[in-house]
Amino acid sequence: MTADIIIYHNPECGTSRNALALIRNAGIEPHVVEYLKTPPSRALLEQLIERADMNPRDLLREKGTPYAELGLDDADLGDDALVDAMMAHPVLINRPLVITSRGVKLCRPSEAVLDILPARQLGAFAKEDGEQVVDADGNRVQA
Repeated sequence: MTADIIIYHNPECGTSRNALALIRNAGIEPHVVEYLKTPPSRALLEQLIERADMNPRDLLREKGTPYAELGLDDADLGDDALVDAMMAHPVLINRPLVITSRGVKLCRPSEAVLDILPARQLGAFAKEDGEQVVDADGNRVQA
């Protein structure tokens, strides 16, 4: 299936790998953007945050980033300062961020991608840790 889907992906992240695999399990080969190598422009990042109905703080990643060293936990920091930090340190952008015709979503947990995929799952899917999220008929397994 051809669909215009973009995933801002980090191949070192299990959640990101699982979301990518779920997209492919729907028979779709997305445009994969390794955002640490090719970060979005500031204008695009701000647009994605808005389209996902988020604010910049919602997209900030704390774990394994310079979040604490940069003092990003300061509640007085405005949106511009948070976006500035993400532009200077793309690792602060949480992932995977997925764009489809049905919306933009931060897919944490990875099965959140199912909410915006334009196609059904083609078969069973289990995450890397073995958790079954799609059954053999392509239906989401409810936890």
